[in-house]
Amino acid sequence: MQRKAYVSGTAALLAALLAGCTSGSTDAGPADDANPGDAGTTAVAAQPGRYRTLPEPCGVVGHDNLAALLPGIQQITDPDQRDKAYQGEATLTYDTDRKVGCRWKVESAGATDRLSVDFERVVSYDNAVSDDDQARKLFQEQESAADLPEPSGASTTAAVPTVTPSPADSAGDDASPSASRTSPAPSGSSAGDPPADLQPRVLSDLGDEAYLDDRLSTSGSTAEQRTVTVVFRTSNVVITVEYEEQPTATGTVPDSKEMQDRAGDLASQLADALTG
Repeated sequence: MQRKAYVSGTAALLAALLAGCTSGSTDAGPADDANPGDAGTTAVAAQPGRYRTLPEPCGVVGHDNLAALLPGIQQITDPDQRDKAYQGEATLTYDTDRKVGCRWKVESAGATDRLSVDFERVVSYDNAVSDDDQARKLFQEQESAADLPEPSGASTTAAVPTVTPSPADSAGDDASPSASRTSPAPSGSSAGDPPADLQPRVLSDLGDEAYLDDRLSTSGSTAEQRTVTVVFRTSNVVITVEYEEQPTATGTVPDSKEMQDRAGDLASQLADALTG
C-alpha cells in the first residue's frame, strides 16, 4: 500500500511539473511578441486593384471600329489578306497577365494608317500602396512626360486667330521642326494645328483619369504624319490608344478633329467594355 501511494505521489508531481512547463511556455509567448517594433504588423494592407487579368488585345477592337480607323482595310480585295488585316498583330510580351497590346497597319491609295492598343495592369508590391495608387502614379508620370500645354484661357484665346493662314504660308511653316506638338502658338503656326478646343488636353469624361495628345510631324520631303494618343486609367489598368495617319500626297495634312473623334470613340468603348 505504501508503494502504491509513492507511485501516485510521483505521478502527481510529474503532472504538476508538466503543467508548469506548459504554463510557462504559454506565458512566454505574449512577452516575446510584445515587441514595439512589431506594432505595424496589425495594419490593414492596401487593397488590390479591381482587375486581375487583361483582355485579349487583338480581339477587343471590332470590325466596325477598324473599318473607321483604317479606311484602307475595306479596299483590300483579297479576303484572306483582309481578314489578316482585321486580326492585327499581337505585341511581343513576356507576361500577358501584366501587359498586352495589338498593332494594325493598313495602306491605301490615300494614306497609311496605324493603330495600336496597349493594356498595362499595375500591381503594387508595397503593402502600404494600393494597386490603384501605383497605377495612378504610372499614369501621372506618362501625362507629365506628354508635356501637355497648360489650360490657360489667355493662350487659348490668342491661338484661335493663328489657325487660318493661307496654304502658301503654311507650306513653309510646316517644314520647320521635324516633330511639332499641336499646342497653341503665336503667329505663323501651321495650318495643320487644330483649333483651341482640339489642343492636347486632359479629358474629364473617360475612365478615372485621361488625357489626349496630338502631334504633327514631318520627315524631309515626305507627307506630314499626325499621331493622336489617348491614355486613360481605370482602377489599376492603364490603356493607351495610338492612332497615326500619314497621307500619300506631300502637303496633305491629316484632319485633327476626325482623328481625335475616331481615337476617342474607340477609347470610350474600351472603357465601357472594362467597366461593364
